Amino acid sequence: MLDFTDISYSYEGAPALSGVSFHIDAGESVCLLGPNGCGKSTTLRLLNGLVFPDRGTYDFDGETITPKKMKNNKFSKRFHQRIGFVFQDSESQLFCSTVYDEVAFGPRQMGMGEDEVKARVGDCLTLLDLNGFEHRQPYHLSGGEKKKVALAATLALNPEVLVLDEPMNGLDPKTEHWLANFLLALHRSGKTIITSTHDLELARKISGRALLFAPDHTIAADLPVDRLLENRQLLKDVELIDDDIMYFSYGSDPDSHKDHGAFFIHSY
Repeated sequence: MLDFTDISYSYEGAPALSGVSFHIDAGESVCLLGPNGCGKSTTLRLLNGLVFPDRGTYDFDGETITPKKMKNNKFSKRFHQRIGFVFQDSESQLFCSTVYDEVAFGPRQMGMGEDEVKARVGDCLTLLDLNGFEHRQPYHLSGGEKKKVALAATLALNPEVLVLDEPMNGLDPKTEHWLANFLLALHRSGKTIITSTHDLELARKISGRALLFAPDHTIAADLPVDRLLENRQLLKDVELIDDDIMYFSYGSDPDSHKDHGAFFIHSY
C-alpha cells in the first residue's frame, strides 16, 4: 500500500534521509525506531504528503505522490481522507475554538453535509470517551485530553492509514496505557498503523514489525519487532540504547482485547 523507493531528503543541505526504501502492506502495524535526528519524523511527513523527496519516489496505493498531484484539490482531499496524521505535539494540531468544531473540521472540508458531520463527530467523541466536551476549548484541556481530541479529529475522516509521531509524548502512565490499547483495537479493526516512537515497550505491544533508522539516515534493519528488540547490540550500534537501558512491560490487560473502535470503523 505504501512504497518508499530510494528516497533521500535534506533540510538546507543537511541530510535527513539517505536512500531509504521500504514497503508497508495494508493492515500492517509498523513502528519506526531510531535515535533523535535519524529521519523518523521526516519519513512521517513524507508519508503524509507534507514534504516531497529530493530523490526517489513515494507511492500510495499505486499512485506516485508528487507536488503537482497534491496541488490538485480533488486528489489531495482524497489522499488526506485515506491517511491521517497525529502530530507529536497535540497543540500544534488543534486550532478551533471548540472541541466540536475541531472534530468537525475535516468532514466539513470534505464537503459533507451537517447531518453527516454531526454523526461523525458524535461517533468520534463516543469512541474517545469525550462526550460532554463538545463546547470545551481545546487549549484548556489536559495533555491527555488534547491527544484524544487530536485523535478524534483525525479519525473523523475514517482514514485507512493512521500515522502517529511519538504518540506518548507528554502523557501520564494511565493515558499511555489507554492509548496503547486503543491503537491495538484500531489495528484489529483493520487500520494500518504507522508509529514513530522511542518507547520500546510500546513498539513491542502495538507493532508486528519495526523499521530501525540509523544515525546516518538510512534503515539499519527491517525486522519483526520481537527479533529486533532481542538484538541489543544492533540497538546499541545505532545509539538507540546503552547498557543501562532496561525494558519495562505494560503487563496484561483483560480489556485490551475489546475492539473499542469496531462500531465506528464499520459505520461509514
